[in-house]
Amino acid sequence: MSELRRLKSLLPPELQSWVMVEGSTEVNPPLIRSEELGRDEIEIQVDLAKWENLAIDQRNLLFWHEVARIQSDTIPREGWEMAALAIGLGGAVGELWVQDGLLLLLALGLCGISGYRLWQKNNGEKRIKEAIEADEKAITLATRFGYTLPNAYKSLGSAFKTLIEQTPNRRQRKQYETRLQALRQSAAKMKAKTQKAKAL
Repeated sequence: MSELRRLKSLLPPELQSWVMVEGSTEVNPPLIRSEELGRDEIEIQVDLAKWENLAIDQRNLLFWHEVARIQSDTIPREGWEMAALAIGLGGAVGELWVQDGLLLLLALGLCGISGYRLWQKNNGEKRIKEAIEADEKAITLATRFGYTLPNAYKSLGSAFKTLIEQTPNRRQRKQYETRLQALRQSAAKMKAKTQKAKAL
């Protein structure tokens, strides 16, 4: 429980009243994820068993990544798409039976729109782009909480290396590798910018 309290204290003040931090109760849950509970309530769920294997600096940066996603509003919502897809498919089957062309077209249209929205939501490229943007914002958040830029980059980079070693799922491991690569490029740019500023 003390770890959850510690994480709660790492939330920026503007989020503290409506973002909860809880231990995950699922079987084999993801390490950390956010879920929208209501209009004004988000819960960050942590798998404490896996979480404790990481160093505190690594945990902090991974936590701030999740915070950055909340601030950017890229948390997946329980949307209407699945319900619409089910209604559309049910309607299409029903209308085939009744043979009403217009209603069949409407049902197929509903299927098409909801299917496209679901595809958009789960599009791998879009999700990895959002994750990389959240990593950048996590670095900025870390500096707000007293980290130097190099230390923030190192902590997040070492967290990715640890997760790459510990993740058996190949697709998930590839995502961590892509994010680590993007982080290295960002760190190199930042280093070059700092050296240029010093030279001036």
